[in-house]
Parts: sequence; structure tokens; C-alpha cells
Amino acid sequence: MTQTTTKQRWNDGIELLLYIICVISFIVFAVKGNVGKCFQAVLIVVTLLLLRGLIIWTKSELPAALRFSILLFIALTMMVANMFSMYGFIPYLDKIEHLLSGVILAFVGMYLYSRLIKSHESPGMPAHKLGIWFSLWFAIAMAGVWEIYEFTVDHLFGLNSQNGSLTDTMLDMICGTIGAIIAALYLRFTFRKK
Repeated sequence: MTQTTTKQRWNDGIELLLYIICVISFIVFAVKGNVGKCFQAVLIVVTLLLLRGLIIWTKSELPAALRFSILLFIALTMMVANMFSMYGFIPYLDKIEHLLSGVILAFVGMYLYSRLIKSHESPGMPAHKLGIWFSLWFAIAMAGVWEIYEFTVDHLFGLNSQNGSLTDTMLDMICGTIGAIIAALYLRFTFRKK
């Protein structure tokens, strides 16, 4: 069994665990009459199924690190923070989420880049070095796009996802950038080993 297969099996186990937690949570919240929390449990399951469906539909196999970081992000943001209402109990949970989003986006950038390179191979191009830079800048750019989205939604619908603060916005972008740098360093060392 290859190391990639082992990592993917771990990811399968994590995904299964998330399904089990959602089913148990749905039952507990249903007994308590908490419809909103039941909806959140269903939403997590739908998100996991959509991710799996997208992978099957596009006939793609996500790298183990990307899939793991996505599953961790779903567990952290949708389950721990929202369904179990831990924003008030875990300090800086929002910043941790933005840090992890930087990691995910860097992995997504590298994944997109590697797919593009496979379809347009050119000899002599240092694919992995260029790919690492692409993934880094892709993730940083997407962190900025996300903050633009939050700003727009806050102003259009009177929400407060940015806490009405430039400091919150900048710290979110900084966390996303740090996450992207961490992922880029991980990718660099991974490619160096190969």
C-alpha cells in the first residue's frame, strides 16, 4: 500500500467520522427541538456530499493534504464554530479559520497549476517552482477576494461579518497570507524530497 493510499484512507475515516457526528448531532438537536442546529447538521452533510460529488464529476483525485485541509476546515468552521457554537469559547477561532483557509487556497492553487501543466506540458519548464509561487499568490489573492465578499455582503445586507473594523479585515488577510506561506513551504519541502 502506498503512502498516498494510506493518507487517503485516513481522509476517508475523517469524512466518515464527520458524517457520524452530524447524524448523532441531528438526532440530539431534533430531540431538543433545535431546528436551526438540525439544519446545520444537514448542511454539513450536504457540503461533504457536494465535495465528494464534485470530485467524482470532475474525475479528479485531490491530493491527500488538500482533502485533509478541506475536511479540517469543514469540521472547524461548520461543526465546531457554528453547530457547536464555539466562537465565544475558543479565542481567535476566526483567525485560525483564516489561517487554515490560506493553507487550503495554496493547495488549491498548486492543484489547479498542476492540472494546467499536465494539459500544456512544455519541456524545460521548472513546473514545481513556478507552481509553488502560483499557489502562494493564488491563495493571497483569494484571501483578498474573500474580504471583498464579506465587505460587500455586510454593506448590502446590513451584516457584521467584518466586525465593522478594518483591523479585523487586515488580520484576516494576514492570517490567510501566513497560512499560504506555511503551505508553500510545505510544498517546497515536499518537492525537494522527490
